[in-house]
Amino acid sequence: MLRQSRLFTRTSGDNAEPQRPERRHFLNMVGRYGFTTALIGALGGSLFSESAMAAISQEEAEREKAADTVLVMATGYRLGASRAYPIMQLNFKENLQNFSRGKLYVRLQPGGQLGAGGALITKVQNGTIAMAQHSMSNLSAFAPEVDLINIPYWCGENQHLINLVTSDTWKDVVHGKVEDRGFKVLSYVCIDPRTVAVRKGLLDHPVRTPDDIRGIKFRVPSSQILQKVYKLAGANPTPVAWGETSSAMKQGVADALDPSVQALFVYGFTDVLASISTIQSVPDAQVYTCNKQWFDARPKDVQDAIMRASDVTFRENLAKVPAARAYAYYEMRHAGIDIYSPTEDEVAQWKAKCGHQLETWNDLKVQLAGSMDNFNALLEATGVSNGYHVDSNV
Repeated sequence: MLRQSRLFTRTSGDNAEPQRPERRHFLNMVGRYGFTTALIGALGGSLFSESAMAAISQEEAEREKAADTVLVMATGYRLGASRAYPIMQLNFKENLQNFSRGKLYVRLQPGGQLGAGGALITKVQNGTIAMAQHSMSNLSAFAPEVDLINIPYWCGENQHLINLVTSDTWKDVVHGKVEDRGFKVLSYVCIDPRTVAVRKGLLDHPVRTPDDIRGIKFRVPSSQILQKVYKLAGANPTPVAWGETSSAMKQGVADALDPSVQALFVYGFTDVLASISTIQSVPDAQVYTCNKQWFDARPKDVQDAIMRASDVTFRENLAKVPAARAYAYYEMRHAGIDIYSPTEDEVAQWKAKCGHQLETWNDLKVQLAGSMDNFNALLEATGVSNGYHVDSNV
């Protein structure tokens, strides 16, 4: 049984809900003040203070009334998720409002209220909502160039990823094409690299080398590149919708999956998994985007404020990564799950099986980056700091 905080429990799908009687009081506050205000109060320790809740509600109402623009920002995660999964959505809301000097008011729609993944990206692309958080892998279905990050072992480590996405080369090669498809990239979200996580009853030891997953049913998302990764490693890639993955693992329809430890924790896989191996092959990264036409219609000072708020939120995410990791790792181990860090020799075996240096990736590099010269420039960019630091000690 996982430890639980006094106010919030963690359940499947990251549905952090207050315990009873706190839950009843929380729902009462939702009915009176709205979901976002109630969660702001709960996370700030003000849920049981009538005067504090009233003050929060009044501030939110005044900010919304005074704003020139009210925008919807939707995410797939509850507001409390950043303890283990640092997407910093409440920080981003505050930063957007404050750096715009109140010209923007952000109406948060967290916890998948408006959908998640591709559903949110579609709504951003067609202008139904202004902003959303989603994975880079999901974005690749709309802007294939982003799928470059899923080629293994060239930007899997956190610092390499951050060096890459903040480089001028990445912006020159990728961002323009993303914008052509109707998106403005705002802020990347570093979590940790993808893993190899196996269900209970499959192996009597954690996965160490590709030989350990030979022939097993490996759950993969829709990314064609990730499907190729695990086929190269010797597994049997098995596409399963994310919402069906937990039950598929329990029923043996799938044997393994690859999200970061943090994602596995917040989505409630503690009763499914036996072990997790941190092979550091591919980033499990998120991104905030907004509708490009909406962004272009903002005054120049508001555009500048949006990008300043995006940068500050990005820095806050990077600072939060090690604390979120430590919390998620502690809770997973407390639940009896073995988290294994492969040796250098074992990682070398993964690289030999599916790493970016293999010729089989060359056509995709050219297709997505435009040329081998462009990809090599991107590869070089992973080793050059642009003033951003993130802990990579997985």
